[in-house]
Amino acid sequence: MTTEYEVIIGLEVHVQLATESKIFCDCSTEFGAEPNTHTCPVCLGLPGTLPVLNKKVVDYAIMAGLALNCEISEYSKFDRKNYFYPDLPKAYQISQYDLPLCQNGYIEIETGNGSKKIGITRIHMEEDAGKLVHEGSIDRSTGSLVDYNRTGVPLIEIVSEPDMRSPAEAREYLTQLKKILEYLGVSDCNMEEGSLRCDANVSIRPVGQEEFGTKTELKNMNSFKAVEKALEYEVERQKQVLARGEEVIQETRTWDDSLNKTISMRGKEEAHDYRYFPEPDLVPLEIDAEWVNEIRENLPELPLERKERFISDYGLPAYDAGVLTDSRDLADLFEECVQAYDDPKTVSNWIMGEFLRLVKEAGIEVAESKITGKLLAKMLRLMDDGTISSKIAKTVFEEMFKTGKDPETIVEEKGLKQISDEGKLEEIVDQIILANPNVVEDIKNGKDKAIGFLVGQVMKETRGKANPQLVNKLLREKIK
Repeated sequence: MTTEYEVIIGLEVHVQLATESKIFCDCSTEFGAEPNTHTCPVCLGLPGTLPVLNKKVVDYAIMAGLALNCEISEYSKFDRKNYFYPDLPKAYQISQYDLPLCQNGYIEIETGNGSKKIGITRIHMEEDAGKLVHEGSIDRSTGSLVDYNRTGVPLIEIVSEPDMRSPAEAREYLTQLKKILEYLGVSDCNMEEGSLRCDANVSIRPVGQEEFGTKTELKNMNSFKAVEKALEYEVERQKQVLARGEEVIQETRTWDDSLNKTISMRGKEEAHDYRYFPEPDLVPLEIDAEWVNEIRENLPELPLERKERFISDYGLPAYDAGVLTDSRDLADLFEECVQAYDDPKTVSNWIMGEFLRLVKEAGIEVAESKITGKLLAKMLRLMDDGTISSKIAKTVFEEMFKTGKDPETIVEEKGLKQISDEGKLEEIVDQIILANPNVVEDIKNGKDKAIGFLVGQVMKETRGKANPQLVNKLLREKIK
């Protein structure tokens, strides 16, 4: 008899906050600097130094907590999390343990069975560790170097409830979380630069059983796709372990993207292994209602709210509104264009179609594009006034995307202005009619669709610059 299992997943997401300086000192948080150039006695943990809390870190953490429907604690404190590792110069990390800043929140995600709330246990602030750079290969390591630039960079850790029941739900949770954080502007959420890092806890239990199974922790997943793949693999691995009559071991495993499998790293640490105790160099945090309310009043519009507004204010279909609000930059581009060109559906079609196609082909982010809403609006007006055809507009748009040039300049430089001179077009139309007597006869005999072929021939002759409506009119008049 085959046992049917239920999957239990919880996620721990570390988010680097977009402050200019570190959490307890004035060192820069800029990514990509020369190793060990953004350090000072405080973040290196030298004797006699004292940490000073960066207020912006607390502001950003409260913003995240409010956006994720959390309760903001009136009283919280920092703790020392003790462990020895080469990238941790103090041999302890300043974090929050039993009194975190934010608790009891949730995110709503869409599943195959409709909307679902994923609980958020807590959000707490902490400092990041440094970064080890290993020389040589895994099997022939020649040593390791450590870069302390990242030490002391501010993080929030967002810990979910074990409410996800499939790897797909975990990926959707991460997608929605990233979107909310980007809208808030509290982090750039760049996984390649380590601004957003995710650990997963996964276990399985027989369907109907209330008690959780033994969980494993998964680390080293550098994309949402990798998270999903790692969870899928680990679920199957645990099923096979139980099928053999063995027990799942509580441990930390790493995801190897090249082998497409999880590999055991070490036994899972428990809270008591870290010997937490209150940080003696930092006073407890007291957050009053006025502070929280001020931040609440200044929260930006969040993705779901913006999607609903796009549907109600602009009359967009839910699908369009969902795509456009998928990123803050894309939604901003749409609204900038609509302010200058009052046809939301046409703007939506161009952004969802040509713009996103070019962004994907170029392998860039929306914010890196040279296209602006004002440029797109200007190009759309050139179509409306007959300066360019819809076909030529695509050529103009591609050039705008490459260069960022004004569409009028592109049309002038490349000689793309639409031919709307009836006299000029009449000569070409006459040539095409003479060259295609059989098609003309078909049209006279009622095969009206054949006129499209003749329009195409005129467009070919004029390299797409003829006004198609005028061409169609002239052809019909002359054939009639």
